[in-house]
Amino acid sequence: MKLWKKLNQDEIQTRIFAALKQNVNFYEENILGVPGSHLDDRVFYQDAPFLQNAPYLSTLIHNPNHIGCHTLGTSESFFHGTQQIEQELIRVCAEDILHGEENSHDGYVASGGTEANMQAIWIYRNLFLEQVQLNEIAILASEDAHYSVHKASNILQISAYKIAVDPTTREIFRESVEKTLQRALADGKKRFILFANMMTTMFGSVDDPDVLTAPLEALDLSYFLHVDGAYGGFFYPFATKNCRLDFTNPKVTSVTLDAHKMVQAPYGTGIFLIRKNFIQYASTRDASYVEGEDSTIIGSRSGANAIAVWMILMKNGPYGWKEKILTLLNRANWFTEKLDELNIAFYRHAQSNIITIREKHLNSDIAQRYGLVPDDHHQPQWYKVVIMDHVSIEKLLPLVADLQAFAEKKLV
Repeated sequence: MKLWKKLNQDEIQTRIFAALKQNVNFYEENILGVPGSHLDDRVFYQDAPFLQNAPYLSTLIHNPNHIGCHTLGTSESFFHGTQQIEQELIRVCAEDILHGEENSHDGYVASGGTEANMQAIWIYRNLFLEQVQLNEIAILASEDAHYSVHKASNILQISAYKIAVDPTTREIFRESVEKTLQRALADGKKRFILFANMMTTMFGSVDDPDVLTAPLEALDLSYFLHVDGAYGGFFYPFATKNCRLDFTNPKVTSVTLDAHKMVQAPYGTGIFLIRKNFIQYASTRDASYVEGEDSTIIGSRSGANAIAVWMILMKNGPYGWKEKILTLLNRANWFTEKLDELNIAFYRHAQSNIITIREKHLNSDIAQRYGLVPDDHHQPQWYKVVIMDHVSIEKLLPLVADLQAFAEKKLV
C-alpha cells in the first residue's frame, strides 16, 4: 500500500487537529464574507473537555464546508486543512483499494451511492451531448442494478434499459446484453453508459464487465463503463484475487463506493471516483463565487464525513481491513453450510457476505423477527441476510433454528 498505513489513536488525533488549525477559525479570525460558521454554540458546546480527545466530533463542531472537488487543485482555501485529508482519502480509495495509477483520479465524498452513481451518468451525458442529441444516449444496466440508475434516468432524461439476469445465478449473459442493445439501437440510441455491479444491494452478485462491453465493441459503439461498488467497493476487492471491476481494467472509467455500509461510517459518506480529465464535464461555471468552482451534484457538504471515513480506514489499516473481510466471509461460509444441511435454497456469490433465501423457506414472522429484507415488500420472492460486523454466529444460530423448525413443520 502506497498511502494507506495503520495509525494509532494519537497519530489520528494529531493529524486531524493539525488539519483543523489550517482551516479558518471563526472565533479568532475576522471572517466577514463567508455564509457559514461553526455550529451554534448555544446548542453545541464548543469547549467540552472531552472534545480534546474527539477529532470527529470536533470536526463536526468546526463545521468545514468541502464544497467542490479538491483533487482538481484549487478549492475553498478557508478549509484547506481538512480538504487535504479528503484528497488523501480519495487517493487511498482509487490507488490502494482500486489499484489505480498514482495521481490519476478525481473524486469526492458524496452524500451516498445514489448521488455518486448519478454523478457518473451526469458527466457522461454531458460529454456525449457534444456528439449526439439527448434522446440518442442510453443507460444499460442489469435488472438487479440499484434503483439510483432509474432515478438518474428520470432526472437527467436519459432512457434506461434493463438487462435480464439468470434468476438462479443472477448472472448477465452476452445474449441478454445483445438483445437489450438491439432494442436500444432500434430506438435510435447511439451512445451508451454501462453500469456494472460490484455486489448488488439485494443479492451481492457481481457482474462480468467483459460480458457487458463485448457486444458494444463488436459493433464499434461508443460507451463508458461505470462500476457501482456502493455495497461491494470496500468488500469485494479484499475478498477476491481477480477483481476486473477496479482501475486496473482500462475499460472502467468511474467507480462508486459507499462508506456508510461496510465501513460503518456515518450516513452521507458515499465516494465518487473517476479517471482524470472527465469531471470537468460536470463543472458548474456559474458558481463563480466558489473558489475552484464546483463539479459535484451536492455542492456544499460536511468535511466531517470525509474525516470519519479517513479515520476508520487509518485505524484499521490495510491488513486489519483484510482480516475484517475474511472474518465476515468465514461467518457467511458457516451460515451457507447450515442452509445446505437444511436443503434451503439460497443465492450467494462466493466472495460475498450477502445470502438471499428463497421466500418459500420462511414466513413473515421469521422475516420480521430477524429484520430480513425482501426483494419486494408487496410480493417477496427472496429475503436477504447481510453478515455485518454485529452479525455473529451466535446471532445467526436462532435464525438457523427457526428455519429448521419451519422446514420440519412444512413436512408434517
